[in-house]
Amino acid sequence: MKMEFSEYLKTKNINPAAFEQNEPEKYKLWNQEFSEMHPKSFTMQKLFEINKIRRKFTLTKY
Repeated sequence: MKMEFSEYLKTKNINPAAFEQNEPEKYKLWNQEFSEMHPKSFTMQKLFEINKIRRKFTLTKY
């Protein structure tokens, strides 16, 4: 079963709702790209960008 993009973001400690609300174009593009490749390939391709997004939209675990 394929992982949903929002679930993937949570595994990277990224708040998917905040990311989608504040950067909808990038969220939509990444969601499309994620659906076309394996999660590990997506991570390798976007590693530095993922870190930037994580710092902006950190998932709080409360």
